[in-house]
Amino acid sequence: MIKKYCAALLISCFLLVHTGLLKAGALDDAVRRGVLKVGTTPNYVPFEMLDRQGRIIGFEIDLLHAMSRALGVQLELVAVPYKELVPGLMAKKFDLIGSGMTVTQERNLKLNFSDSFIVVGQTVLLHPRLAGAVSSIEDLNQNGYRVVAIEGTTGQAAARRFLGAARLSSVTTPEEGVRQVVEGEVDAFVHDAPYNLIAMSRPQNSALLALEQPFTFEPLAFGLKKGDYDSLNWINHFLNQIAQDGTYDRLHDKWFTDTAWVSELE
Repeated sequence: MIKKYCAALLISCFLLVHTGLLKAGALDDAVRRGVLKVGTTPNYVPFEMLDRQGRIIGFEIDLLHAMSRALGVQLELVAVPYKELVPGLMAKKFDLIGSGMTVTQERNLKLNFSDSFIVVGQTVLLHPRLAGAVSSIEDLNQNGYRVVAIEGTTGQAAARRFLGAARLSSVTTPEEGVRQVVEGEVDAFVHDAPYNLIAMSRPQNSALLALEQPFTFEPLAFGLKKGDYDSLNWINHFLNQIAQDGTYDRLHDKWFTDTAWVSELE
């Protein structure tokens, strides 16, 4: 009887493996392949962006390089438009998403997220003509003001939530959003604080005003397919490790304290 039970158990395990019910995680696949494939949209300064040679660089990219070294694999960045990140992950075009993605309840229904590696928030860049008229997000929430945000981002969601009375529009890149404010096509641009801070430092944008206090709380994290808990466990331990050994602080200072990298951009 015991022999029959053991035989049945072995057969069941064999069938589970060969019917795909026991699936390896994305990082296991990456290790077997020797390459970690990461979906990203390289237009989010200073997290992922293009340098003068067309290479993708940035804070999150450096975290991914460190992650790949810890796994013992090569890093392959798959550049796609932001709206194609989740569909691309589902279609197995890459193993995980590393693209400045904010953890939201809506996204969490489709994805599993790692622990956050940084917290940001939305801020506002203003045209100079609003000096003295707008000093808070509440002041901007009026029908007469034109506000732009990037399509499909939490900036757009925040604009809809907090600036519903204003005339809202969308663009596909942050550069276009800033340009529209600089040239007076719109009154304000809503986007993540790190990007807006750096945009303000560029000479062509020096006349812009800013509501610098973030009005949202947005943790950024790596996104994986739902149910891939082994990969999540590894990434979370990796994030804890680099926080303890000084790697995280070194990379954070490189991108958020030093400014030498700005000269490398297009």
